[in-house]
Amino acid sequence: MSTSQTGKAAHDAVVNAAEAVRQTAVVPGASQATVNAAEIAFYRTCLASAKANGVGTECFTTALKSLGVQS
Repeated sequence: MSTSQTGKAAHDAVVNAAEAVRQTAVVPGASQATVNAAEIAFYRTCLASAKANGVGTECFTTALKSLGVQS
């Protein structure tokens, strides 16, 4: 997965760090439960950061909904 840059340094840093954590969990052989948990944690972190930094949240709420989680 790649991340986009918003121009808001604080948010971009949080998203990049969350992506690094997500990538350590989503490895070959990881169970679907592990992958889902990593994805949910990533999008929750991004959503919280987006709210705190005044960045659009729609992509994060949509991703969480697709994973079966209400934001």
